[in-house]
Amino acid sequence: MARLAPSILSADFAALAREIDGVTPEADLLHVDVMDGHFVPNLTIGPPVVKSLRAHTELYFDCHLMIDNPSEYLEAFADAGANGCSVHVEVDGTAELCAEMRRLHLDVGLAVNPETPFEAAEPFLDQIDLLLLMTVHPGFGGQSFMHEVMPKVTRARGEIERRGLRVALEVDGGIDEHTGPVAAAAGADTFVAGKAIFGAEDALGAARRLRAAIG
Repeated sequence: MARLAPSILSADFAALAREIDGVTPEADLLHVDVMDGHFVPNLTIGPPVVKSLRAHTELYFDCHLMIDNPSEYLEAFADAGANGCSVHVEVDGTAELCAEMRRLHLDVGLAVNPETPFEAAEPFLDQIDLLLLMTVHPGFGGQSFMHEVMPKVTRARGEIERRGLRVALEVDGGIDEHTGPVAAAAGADTFVAGKAIFGAEDALGAARRLRAAIG
């Protein structure tokens, strides 16, 4: 079953609690983009905001760590109330990071940039709970969906099923009512959407339409 993960990167940061409340009926996860200004050219939020939001909602927090040194922050995110964290395969020490997330009782996610081949993530499939395939270059919201990533999504789906793994396959970047079904057809089952939801006049209505589109 398709899962929808609204991304607060596109929400009104001055009214995050209200924005989250508005889409909660159609949210399976809440996607939290964490950027350090080094791994990607932008700065966003960290554990203190996650902790504040945790007191406000019971939604699953899907924290995407676009940072150079995730090992230094995993415990802080766990303590703040994150349910799962995704680290980038492009950062060194993937096996150790996966083990550390397990130790902290975090669901283990592995993110892959558009230009990074599936082979970089394949050895870790049996160590993770979620594979996040970026469908834009990470760092900024509102970018256009990269159709050229779809063969990677299809390959990942095939390998997950061939090995009988319980790994969610998430896509993030440019997901809307038109691109979501494309990613679903390729094999994605978890869909991050920011601008398509929070950029709409009626965020909840937009989320409902997107959920209907992705099935």
